[in-house]
Amino acid sequence: MSIFDEAKKILVDFTSTIPITCWGLDRVDYILGNIESIKAEERVVLRTMMNRFLSTMIEKESSDIEVGGHGTGGFIWLRTYGKKERMKEFPQFSSDESATMIINLLNQNQRQYLLNNRNLDFSYTFLYERKNTDVRFRADAYFDLDTLTLNMRAINAQLRSIESLEFHPVAVRAMSHTYIKFGLSLVTGITGSGKSATLDSIIDAHNKVDPAHVVIIASPVEYVHKSNVAIIKHREVGRDVLSFREGVIQSLRQDPDIIVIGEMRDPDTIEAALEVTDTGHKVFSTLHTSSAVESLDRIIAEVHPGEQERVRNRLADVLVSVVSQKLIPSIDGKRVLAKEVLIVNPNVKAAIKNNNTSEIYMMINQGGPQGMITMEQDLKRLYMSKKITLENAIAYANSKTRIQQILSAV
Repeated sequence: MSIFDEAKKILVDFTSTIPITCWGLDRVDYILGNIESIKAEERVVLRTMMNRFLSTMIEKESSDIEVGGHGTGGFIWLRTYGKKERMKEFPQFSSDESATMIINLLNQNQRQYLLNNRNLDFSYTFLYERKNTDVRFRADAYFDLDTLTLNMRAINAQLRSIESLEFHPVAVRAMSHTYIKFGLSLVTGITGSGKSATLDSIIDAHNKVDPAHVVIIASPVEYVHKSNVAIIKHREVGRDVLSFREGVIQSLRQDPDIIVIGEMRDPDTIEAALEVTDTGHKVFSTLHTSSAVESLDRIIAEVHPGEQERVRNRLADVLVSVVSQKLIPSIDGKRVLAKEVLIVNPNVKAAIKNNNTSEIYMMINQGGPQGMITMEQDLKRLYMSKKITLENAIAYANSKTRIQQILSAV
């Protein structure tokens, strides 16, 4: 009997015990409350099957896997080089069977959190036997029309070097703690744009040369750095610390030089990040925005209107750089990084303080010698170097008018 057949039988036997009086979310709640009634050796079989799915994901060089939920139609789905596809070579699963597979990955505290909050971010690690190495995944369990679904994203075990990201030397210096000891540097982009990978590359560059103390606060922790020249601590929200804000405040008592905040996702975290930067620390964080100017506007808009003027002035004082990035389908069928880079100089500071952020795009456009580049300029660079198509250069531009203007000058 194959691992799929064995696991499928276990799932069918267990899900058949769900009372017919359970509907919708109640069925997931039943599984959450009764998962431990499955024998330990059977739960190992279910986890082994999930690891088989993840092994296939690694071998296909896929970035994401989708399990469960109404939208999957019972299939396992992978995203490979940006494209989602059903894995028809794997069995199909009912919503109850998929929920059981997902819940089987969680410990008791995580199951309780999912029950109470209807969403759970967590990390997952398994031994990839082909290379005899542990592989980590970032995972999010959530609900889709009352059915439990799971996204897992592979965390690249091999970091890209800072050099491979092709930043201007001035931009690299701005983000370097050895060059500027304090200030806020942001890495922004939509979901799946590689923000975490870029941030990890920046931290890895420090780890090679900077005898600093780095505190990483993330939800969840993705890449685990091994202390080299720097000492690096990892604090996962929900496991090691209650919230981003608490992690930032507590870090001040932990003798940090560099503080990495996984995401500035709410006003409290934004305020805490600005305050800790103001105390003379180097801070890195991410935002879900598609341009440098949008990032500035988002930070200010997130706080109470009565606090916006104060936050605007503080942001202008502490901000050092903003990298806004996208992953673009490349001609070779993979993906390539395109980025917009803002380096904060006196003119940018004045524009932020005077609430004239609309002027900043032209400052980036003209700031090439200072390490700056607009998204449209970088897309042109990728197109001219024959890494992306003309269609994708236009499709991924923040401004179709601007990209067409600069391409028409070619």
